Amino acid sequence: MLFRFTACTLLAATSLSAADSADVVIYGGTSGGITAAIQTARMGRTAILIEPTKFLGGLTTGGLGATDIGNKKAIGGLSREFYGNIHKYYSDAAKWKQQTRDDYFAKKHHGNSGAETTMWTFEPHAATEVYDAMLKEAGSKVTVIFSERLDLKKGVVKDGAKITKIIMESGREFTAPMFIDATYEGDLMAKAGVSYHVGREANNVYDEELNGVQVGHSKSHQFTKQVDPYVKKGDPSSGLLPGIEKDPGVEFSGDKKVQAYNFRMCTTDAPENRRDWEKPANYDERWFELALRNVEAGDSRISWAPSWMPNRKTDTNNNFAISTDFIGQNWDYPEADYETRAKIWQAHEDWQKGLMWTYAHHPRVPEAMRAAFQKLGLAKDEFNDNGNWPRQLYVREARRMIGGYVMTEKNCKRREIVEDSVGMGAYNMDSHNIQRYVTAEGFVRNEGDVQVGSRPYPVSFRSITPKAAECTNILVPVCLSASHIAYGSIRMEPVFMVLGQSAATAAIHAIEQGTIIQGIDYAKLKERLLKDDQMLDFESPPAPEVHSIKKTDLKGIIVDDAEAVLTGFESEGHTTGGFVEAGYRHDSDSLKGEQKARFIPALPKAGKYSVAISYSALSNRATNVPVTVHHADGETVITVDQKKKPAGANNFQPLGSFRFEAGKAGWVQISNEGTKGHVIIDAAQFVAE
Repeated sequence: MLFRFTACTLLAATSLSAADSADVVIYGGTSGGITAAIQTARMGRTAILIEPTKFLGGLTTGGLGATDIGNKKAIGGLSREFYGNIHKYYSDAAKWKQQTRDDYFAKKHHGNSGAETTMWTFEPHAATEVYDAMLKEAGSKVTVIFSERLDLKKGVVKDGAKITKIIMESGREFTAPMFIDATYEGDLMAKAGVSYHVGREANNVYDEELNGVQVGHSKSHQFTKQVDPYVKKGDPSSGLLPGIEKDPGVEFSGDKKVQAYNFRMCTTDAPENRRDWEKPANYDERWFELALRNVEAGDSRISWAPSWMPNRKTDTNNNFAISTDFIGQNWDYPEADYETRAKIWQAHEDWQKGLMWTYAHHPRVPEAMRAAFQKLGLAKDEFNDNGNWPRQLYVREARRMIGGYVMTEKNCKRREIVEDSVGMGAYNMDSHNIQRYVTAEGFVRNEGDVQVGSRPYPVSFRSITPKAAECTNILVPVCLSASHIAYGSIRMEPVFMVLGQSAATAAIHAIEQGTIIQGIDYAKLKERLLKDDQMLDFESPPAPEVHSIKKTDLKGIIVDDAEAVLTGFESEGHTTGGFVEAGYRHDSDSLKGEQKARFIPALPKAGKYSVAISYSALSNRATNVPVTVHHADGETVITVDQKKKPAGANNFQPLGSFRFEAGKAGWVQISNEGTKGHVIIDAAQFVAE
């Protein structure tokens, strides 16, 4: 497989002295590795950036142009500078070939209005050009080495807990006082003897709710039809179709399985630049039988998610039940040797190319669906050295270090806030599906998809450094220390850029202070990070324009949404003010009739109570939300119009006065059955009369 490298990086690659030594050696030319190298140079030090392949930028230059952010305010430093440079790049009218700049921004694709000084969508080659320019500006202090892979058997030499040198398969050696592992796989970290985890932890390991096996959460990218999983329909003795497990495992338990990988395809609808989907030479229809059965069962959804980039191109991602994610076929990848990884990589490429041809041309696929998939094809002017196919597999998760501090969902929800921030995460806690299995009824389901909201949160310095007893001179900004579900939020390219820069800053501080990486003065590190415009923390919510209400400031007994018994209502919100405590939840205007929230108070005495519920009114809310009050005299159902502002104080809507027994016999339940529009749940109030 061939990869492109540009003139400026070629110059850097040929300028290394025989010593193969620098202040910081960075293994992995991902976005995090690039920002680490640039930051090292800007601090007056030298960096060697070793990239095992022949191209830089990882996913940022490898097809992922629809930047996942969560909250742009969380992105600072070199990361924001990169997106500012993307904006400058597209300010040049000559960069627009298939459409005009005004035409693109008029559609506000992926939140781009054109009015900002940053831009968050881009073509792969544009990201490469911007990175090359930034590296060229760093000058001779950054040396880029291509096509050198760590020797997985003897590649790390240590003196006690300190790495003294690393050795490539070619025998080439690199020395430095500080090392950074910026790969997606974490090979350098692992071979340095640093503890790590692969797969999902059980929920009870870090006192979480969203980790481990999550059968109940897999709803967004799920089968909507009953599809037979057996080679011969209805015959379990015939065996399962490829890629399907017998059962998912025990709910909330841990395993060694990782979320699905795919390629982020750059496609286009411009006929002169579009390459038609081709049937792979080794096409094996057995792998696509499940997709064909799903279509024949009536699932007519177009199973991909194209996000529009400039020049009528897309970043095309996974979507729905059977799409570009090669579910369950990557579990061995994180700890595999290079040969095994290459086979897994090729299997993913074969799957995705085969699926695209199947949906676009197979006679068992309805004509309308085939036409939809034929409308887009690979862009002929991207990845010219690789048959227009992306050069980077989306390794969403591999090894995760177990460092000085493990980031968990409590951090993502700001229920636990660290004080040694080196950057911020802000994206949803997002895990793609992990496996397919057979239900007790004999049908196929996906498992592992979890998408739950986060609040912008700081990422700990201790989460990018190992325990001192294991290694004293390595930083890990990509395979950092986080639980599976927290990593699902952190694992975004802009965040890797942020953490790569912070890792380099910390490495230089350790050199200058003459100490191990765990011993640096955090106050001085923080001072430098802020000087470099890194965003370390901000309160959201409440932001200045958003306010929340404490339970202690309200009358009566308050049951918050965080205390309610939930079926569904996984999406969290905090943008519309007036909510109780940390935020509210909503049904995402989906899965109607399947989601409900029960608020159960502990009433100190029997008697009459005035009951009310809190919600934030907006035009996208449902007008017919059914609310059931279960009281001593039976049940009363009230319909609430959540487009209208609540009639009571503090955004509470009175439901009436009811008699209750003491204890927890009574409750209020909000459902989304029969509703159209978003249903909000926030809090229930019980005031004794």
